[in-house]
Amino acid sequence: MSEVDAIKLDGDQPVTVSSLATDFAALGLKPGMTLIVHSSLSSLGWVCGGAVAVIQALESVLGSDGTLVMPTHSGDLSDPAGWQHPPVPQVWWESIRQTMPAFDPDLTPTRDMGAIPECFRAQPGVRRSLHPQVSFAAWGRQAQVITGKHALDFPLGDGSPLARIYDLDGWVLLLGVGHDNNTSLHLAEHRATYPGKRSVQLGAPLMVNGQRQWVEFQDFNIDADDFMLIGAAFALETRLELRGPVGHATARLMPQRPLVDYAVGWLDQNRRLRSEIEQL
Repeated sequence: MSEVDAIKLDGDQPVTVSSLATDFAALGLKPGMTLIVHSSLSSLGWVCGGAVAVIQALESVLGSDGTLVMPTHSGDLSDPAGWQHPPVPQVWWESIRQTMPAFDPDLTPTRDMGAIPECFRAQPGVRRSLHPQVSFAAWGRQAQVITGKHALDFPLGDGSPLARIYDLDGWVLLLGVGHDNNTSLHLAEHRATYPGKRSVQLGAPLMVNGQRQWVEFQDFNIDADDFMLIGAAFALETRLELRGPVGHATARLMPQRPLVDYAVGWLDQNRRLRSEIEQL
């Protein structure tokens, strides 16, 4: 949505910190929640204050006992051999591996995360986990618990901030985006068992004992292609997804632990079935 379109959409009044906070509370956000947010700023309409207003509204509703978490991934800090959008010449690969600046939690920007997480990561008091590709940032009471020990290997699994949100019985907010953006479903992938799941080797530049190094680590061959189906099935079968307007966006709020548990079972069954069909 262009800014001109957003202005036309808002009519008599723009979206503000106050109106956003009212919408969040009506959706079901409460003080003290641990909340991971995936978002699209443009979906909200014309917001007075932009990303800053959204962050302030979320934090005002969660309060001092709450915790706000956002993905701050930097997927461009990765092995150029796997780049597709766009690819780079193979003759560049080794030069990129040797010269790419190492991950810096204060300096390294997000990539394809949107304006709200990119703004949030720079807020004073926000902590960012130290994974070079799939970091998370957190503000509030449980920020250190969530971000403090992010495993290098299998970084969206049980050693991840996603798992700590699960332990804390946290919530997921999809703000103008769908379940294809829902990283908590990757935690379910790590816990599920299905044909075709395998370990892959990845790499990124990281500071190790004060020295830049190209570090290799393990992950699973994660795949979000069926996440929209998982989300729709979860909403239909459990009735645990709360849906409502925030600004001009459709927002979805759900408890993370039941979502992940449901998704593990769904993946076990449906990816196995898909594999059997493909072999016919």
